[in-house]
Amino acid sequence: MAVDRYLAAARISVASQRVYRVALNTWGWLLVGLTPPTGPDRRGARPPSLPLSLLEGSSTAALLHAALDRRALMVDRRTFDREASILRNAAHWWSAHGWIGTELEQAVRAYSYPELKHTEEATCEIDVRGILSLRAPLREQALWHLVYESAAPVEHLLALNVSDLDLSVTRHRVRRSAEPRRADRINWGTETGELLTLLTIGRTTGPIFLTERRAPARTPAADRCPYTGRARLSARRAAELFRSATTSLDPAGAGWNLRDLRLAGRRARGR
Repeated sequence: MAVDRYLAAARISVASQRVYRVALNTWGWLLVGLTPPTGPDRRGARPPSLPLSLLEGSSTAALLHAALDRRALMVDRRTFDREASILRNAAHWWSAHGWIGTELEQAVRAYSYPELKHTEEATCEIDVRGILSLRAPLREQALWHLVYESAAPVEHLLALNVSDLDLSVTRHRVRRSAEPRRADRINWGTETGELLTLLTIGRTTGPIFLTERRAPARTPAADRCPYTGRARLSARRAAELFRSATTSLDPAGAGWNLRDLRLAGRRARGR
């Protein structure tokens, strides 16, 4: 009810309301110590009901920081900042209307993103062999192998188009008009090359990594496959799929971040 009242009063678009609701529901799961559902499992999943009394008082900071710490392990910095901002804005509105005290808003503002959780030193326990052996759709297998073998930023890999690939020499062709510098190249191994070949068979243009469903009408042409009508896979969706798939391998049961896989690849190559 508190979420509904806040969204009804917020001066944001209908699309933004959906984004805000997903984020606030996610915090609801985390605040009671549960892992928020992702992908298809999220559709129709009913978030837990939290009494507002849980969000004020001396224990609020510890409760919230535990949820924030856990979320920081699940998503990248950009997603985390957006979701934390949504929670902070909602907390401010609830506090301004006297529904809760100021503890929740203050706790969010005081929180420092744990940068060290994503450094090479902190991500050395990821089970690369187990991850790359998981039974998963071809798209995920190709992306995970590419992330590990190239050690390139995930956002850069998801931005690739089929026409960017030079599979004969296992590298990404960065420039059209000139031979790319060695530092500009994204390289990978034979296994990744085979997976990419299978993934892109019959396609010569459009995004390499596609969503499961057809793209909405508003999707830019550059992010739509001209053959299937499906959209470019987003970093957020890729992160959700990876975390969900790796929960069984992670001793903590939270799953890993694609950045962890990338950093493991960098360490394996001494980069």
